[in-house]
Amino acid sequence: MIVAETERLIISKFTIADAPFFLELINTPKFKKFVGDRNVKTVAQAEERITNGHLKNYETLGYGFYKLLLKSENNTPIGTSGITQRDTLELPDIGFAMLPQYEGQGYGLESSKLILQLAKDVFKIPKIAAITSEHNAGSIKLIEKLGLTYEKRVKPFEDDVELVLFAKTLL
Repeated sequence: MIVAETERLIISKFTIADAPFFLELINTPKFKKFVGDRNVKTVAQAEERITNGHLKNYETLGYGFYKLLLKSENNTPIGTSGITQRDTLELPDIGFAMLPQYEGQGYGLESSKLILQLAKDVFKIPKIAAITSEHNAGSIKLIEKLGLTYEKRVKPFEDDVELVLFAKTLL
C-alpha cells in the first residue's frame, strides 16, 4: 500500500512479500555496523520480523518503517525510512537505511523530509527524535539537514552502547 510519493520515490508499507529485500537490507555491512545485527539470517526470520515489527506498528501506532521504491527502476526497493516508538525512548524516532548501491544519492534526505511532514500533518507527532552512533557522520549530517539538533547521549538498547540523540519540535 502506497503511503506517499516524492519525485523519485514511492513510499509504501512493508508486506510479508518484502522479506527477501528486508533480509538483504538489514544484513548490509553499514546496517549491521550502525543500526545493529538483528540476527535475521533467513527469509522466514525476516517474515517474522516484518510481522512482529512493521505490521504491528502500522496497526498499533498508525505508522512505522516504510519501504522505499525507486520509480525510475520499475519500483525497485532500495531502502527504508520511517518512524518507530521504542520502549526505551520518550519520543518517537525517525530512521533510514539504504542498500549500498543507493547510498549517497539523496534518497535518505528526500524520503525523510516527507516522513517528517507525515509525522507532523498526519500522525500529529509533536516532537521527534533520531538516534545514531557518534561515529556515523553520514547519518548525523542527514539528521542535521532535517533540522534536528543534538540533545543528549542515550543508551537505549541492552547492548549498553551510547548513542547520540537529536530532536525537533514539529507541532
